[in-house]
Amino acid sequence: MLGKKNGYKAGLRHETIHKDTGLCRTTIKECLETLNKLNIIKSIRGRSGKTYIVNEVFLRAEKLYEPTQIAVSSTPDSRITTTFKETLSINNIGKIVKSFAGDSQRIISELSKLPIEDLRNEKVNVYLCKQAIQLKEDNERESKATYVNADKILSALSKIKKETNPRYKEKKAYNIRNGIKPWESK
Repeated sequence: MLGKKNGYKAGLRHETIHKDTGLCRTTIKECLETLNKLNIIKSIRGRSGKTYIVNEVFLRAEKLYEPTQIAVSSTPDSRITTTFKETLSINNIGKIVKSFAGDSQRIISELSKLPIEDLRNEKVNVYLCKQAIQLKEDNERESKATYVNADKILSALSKIKKETNPRYKEKKAYNIRNGIKPWESK
């Protein structure tokens, strides 16, 4: 254990820290590396795990108490006093992203149903919100679009096809010159 008697040394493995704290090993490793870079702790590699030595500059001065001065029972108000309160606000966007984790198309489609202002004000899932805004704008543009009937398009294409055909042009010019009207019956 870590204490003044052993020079603030602790021989720990990442697995032990994981079991005690519940943090993943990657987080533990990154935190220990950060503490090492900041010179708060010093790590010495051992055969099974590392030994961590805490820099005494970062420790508070320990006071030695007589055994009679140490409280044996908790104070009456300590039952209701919260020592640590974590507030984490999860909005609709966070709930949607969490509930459809891994299925980005479904997330984007669900996000596109939310108001644009909520999507623009999001600070955490910015990339997904931008894609949802784009999808929402595309859907609005498509709903307002007016389409031409397919028969009109096909008749216009066939007319263009006829008008650009040189044999058709020759025949039409011949009929006009000679006063022939092929649509009239003989």
